[in-house]
Amino acid sequence: MSYPHDRIADNSQYNTDGNRPYHADPVGYPAPANQRRAGNRGGLGADRTALVIHTVADIAAGFLALWILLYMLDANQANVFVDFVHGVADWLAGWSQDIFTMDTESVRVFFNYALPAVIYLAIGHGAAAWVRRL
Repeated sequence: MSYPHDRIADNSQYNTDGNRPYHADPVGYPAPANQRRAGNRGGLGADRTALVIHTVADIAAGFLALWILLYMLDANQANVFVDFVHGVADWLAGWSQDIFTMDTESVRVFFNYALPAVIYLAIGHGAAAWVRRL
């Protein structure tokens, strides 16, 4: 099956570059098969693995940021959704609890949950970039 976003070549019988109407590879088009990375089916497996790592890090940071937002907006702690987000955030930030012990509760919650969010983003995006280079 051809790439669904390829341009339609007008003079395909004169085109020696397969279905590509232009010699230059425009942004957004997949690289020709002979220019892809060796192994791993042209790098698709590495790209998918990197995407999974990237997405998991974003979701973890998202839960932590959502808990910070719900806490700062004084959300109802008895609500099932708020309790779920708090439980996930506590689990994700369990290793960093009480690193910061400020007197102001909201500042303490912000720093104790923002630090792991930033670390998850940095490690996740860095690992995804490293996997893409493999």
